[in-house]
Amino acid sequence: MPASAPSLPRNAWLVTIAAAAILMVTMGARQSLGLFVSPLNTATGLGIATISLALAVAQLMWGVVQPFAGAIADRYGPVRVLAGGLVVLALGTALTPFMTTGFGLVLSLGLLSAIGSGAGSFSVLIGAAAQRVPANKRGKAAGIINAGGSAGQFVFAPLSQALIQFVGWMGALWSLAAITLAALPLTSLMRKDPPAPAVAGSAAVAAVEAAPWAAARSAMRNRSYLLLHLGFFTCGFHIAFLVTHLPGEVNLCGLPASVASWSIAIIGLSNIVGSLLAGAGTERFRSKYILAAMYGSRALLIGWYLMAPKTETTFYLFAVGLGLTWLATVPPTAAIVGKLFGIRYLATLFGLTLLSHQLGGFLGAYLGGIAFVTTGDYHWMWYADMALAALAAVVNLPIREAPIPRAAVPA
Repeated sequence: MPASAPSLPRNAWLVTIAAAAILMVTMGARQSLGLFVSPLNTATGLGIATISLALAVAQLMWGVVQPFAGAIADRYGPVRVLAGGLVVLALGTALTPFMTTGFGLVLSLGLLSAIGSGAGSFSVLIGAAAQRVPANKRGKAAGIINAGGSAGQFVFAPLSQALIQFVGWMGALWSLAAITLAALPLTSLMRKDPPAPAVAGSAAVAAVEAAPWAAARSAMRNRSYLLLHLGFFTCGFHIAFLVTHLPGEVNLCGLPASVASWSIAIIGLSNIVGSLLAGAGTERFRSKYILAAMYGSRALLIGWYLMAPKTETTFYLFAVGLGLTWLATVPPTAAIVGKLFGIRYLATLFGLTLLSHQLGGFLGAYLGGIAFVTTGDYHWMWYADMALAALAAVVNLPIREAPIPRAAVPA
């Protein structure tokens, strides 16, 4: 075969599409949870702060599980990790209507649902695709997978709102659990043979089993990797604050709940475009510059929102702008991790960056609830979000990333 025609493994793009479909379900269900805050509060009387804490724990646990799920997938393949994640996600979602205490919500939403969706998320899915896709196409594949998650947000937000209206919030959660289980057959398309085992008791066994964490320890001494973590931390703060509290912001502005659900859906739709553009852009531009531009644009967009009249049109335009960068940060972030350390343990190392993302997510979700309880609005959270977005834009610039080879740029 000519060198100019890169050879793809036979199932490379099939795996990519399957990964996008799985992420559509896990992210769609997860990113719609903000729509349940008000019904949960009305039904249980637990208060916004308590419910925000449960969702903040979910943000944290979704990140905590990523490097562990990634390490298991790197060692044994992704199928069992993904299947187990979908089952646990469905279980946590189905149990939530039975929880009438803060501890119960933390258990169902904060732990089970979050661990399940985390095991079926970016680190495992992008890591599986990266093993099959040529180096110069990995950014594009990550963009396609990421677009699947955005499509899930676009579909699940209005679907969840409609289900809440027609079958109640309990029925809506049970419906989401059933949809999650329906995605199980997709995991078989991600099958990968695990590395051949070494002789029992040999040093090779210990080396293979320890390798993901040895790679992680080495990576944490890399300055560029740490800067990438810092930027992704602020991204998590931004996204978790918005996905949890945007419905509350809409309510404060005196607008109907449908504005919140459609805003979240528009963010997802716009992010399909943003993810595909970001994934393709990694083939032409350094990923750190793509990230800096995305984070900087968020700071400007939030400033515009704070000055704009709070109308339906404002929220929809804000959603379009947010969506273009929302989770479009994932493909260039994964690309930088791959460039710095290769793809053998990409699921583990990218999983650690996602943990940083969700540490920020915990603060964004929880502090948003605290801000509302103490001040009655989210004004100071918007200022913090804008400042952190500007910081993220700056810290990505010193990352040591090799230039894009001229030959890799299409004529």
